[in-house]
Amino acid sequence: MPSVSPLAVPLPELPPVPGVRLAACAAGIRYQNRSDLMLAEFSPGTTVAGVFTRNRCPGAPIDWCRSSLRSGRARALVVNSGNANVFTGRAGRTAVEATAATASRLIGCPARQIFLASTGVIGEALPYERLTAALPALYADLSEHGWEAAARAIMTTDTFPKAATRTATIGGTEVRLSGIAKGSGMIAPDMATLLAFVFTDAKLPAPLLSRLLAAGTAQSFNAITVDSDTSTSDTLLFFATGQAHHPRVPPAGGSALADFRRALFALLSDLAIAVARDGEGAGKLITIDVSGAVSARSARRVAFAIANSPLVKTAIAGADANWGRIVMAVGKAGEPADRDRLSIAIGGVWLARAGSVVPGYDEAPVVRHMQGHEIAIAVDLGLGKGSARVFTCDLTHGYIEINGSYRS
Repeated sequence: MPSVSPLAVPLPELPPVPGVRLAACAAGIRYQNRSDLMLAEFSPGTTVAGVFTRNRCPGAPIDWCRSSLRSGRARALVVNSGNANVFTGRAGRTAVEATAATASRLIGCPARQIFLASTGVIGEALPYERLTAALPALYADLSEHGWEAAARAIMTTDTFPKAATRTATIGGTEVRLSGIAKGSGMIAPDMATLLAFVFTDAKLPAPLLSRLLAAGTAQSFNAITVDSDTSTSDTLLFFATGQAHHPRVPPAGGSALADFRRALFALLSDLAIAVARDGEGAGKLITIDVSGAVSARSARRVAFAIANSPLVKTAIAGADANWGRIVMAVGKAGEPADRDRLSIAIGGVWLARAGSVVPGYDEAPVVRHMQGHEIAIAVDLGLGKGSARVFTCDLTHGYIEINGSYRS
């Protein structure tokens, strides 16, 4: 296991979510002497929504989950790490079918109410017999307190487990939302990202869950990048057990879900930023704010051009306040930009305005900011009202070390 990232945040206390029980174990799927398999069981009537990678080479679990979502019902989630079950052909389909069949017999439900996710090496057949052999004992160990074990079991190159929790009120009744995520490299989401699972005891229909999840994803998981590579296994699933006794929510949600929406979006943001913090080899979390664009979409593209630039990311790794690299990234984005209206700030210090250096600019406070662990970059294009915020991390030699030896 790699050393824990200097940007790591502690795992929060995760109280039970009524209707959810979890457990984890070491099934020996790829790793030795570490947990690599988790199971979550949900109470009958649980609804589910999901978003998945748009990568055109998805894993077998993605195909299974997309098909299973049609019913909007879920009774369990099985996740393994170490093997992504991607580019495995018929063997991959056999693995998901066998896993779902085993879990469905244990829980007593249709196989299509078992949701699956895998993460790890691509192109190697998943030794699913180890997984299915471990499931009975895992089922016997299910507990409403199994959150930390589950969060650790889904890790691959992650250096710390990622989780978040919130409460909200619906019609005066408190409901809880909790989630876990994994991700460190191959992070440039185009839907959700990596693997992330969110659970609530609210009673909400699947179509409403889906709309909430899509809106929340746009400003959380789809606003981070580590290395510009979109995973073949990206999966975000949202389960609602319906165990909370709140007033009925109208199909459109509306004002009745205002507080729930706020809590959900905050939780998704917490999980997404934790992934950016744990970027492979990263030593700095970078927040990029772009304003003054011709549209929000344009601002987003400019922000990602900066966030994905190896030159920007390596300059930040070396604490080099080389704002010329930011100018370069803005210009290459292919979006409307005017050099003579462009302004750039680092750490709250405006160092370039209207296409030139700010008179009397003192680099010393910017250098001090660049030496810290959390870096803030602001760009004002001066063209309109479009804005966007994205998160990324620096690019260090540690990234090469991790990915150069990933299969060994």
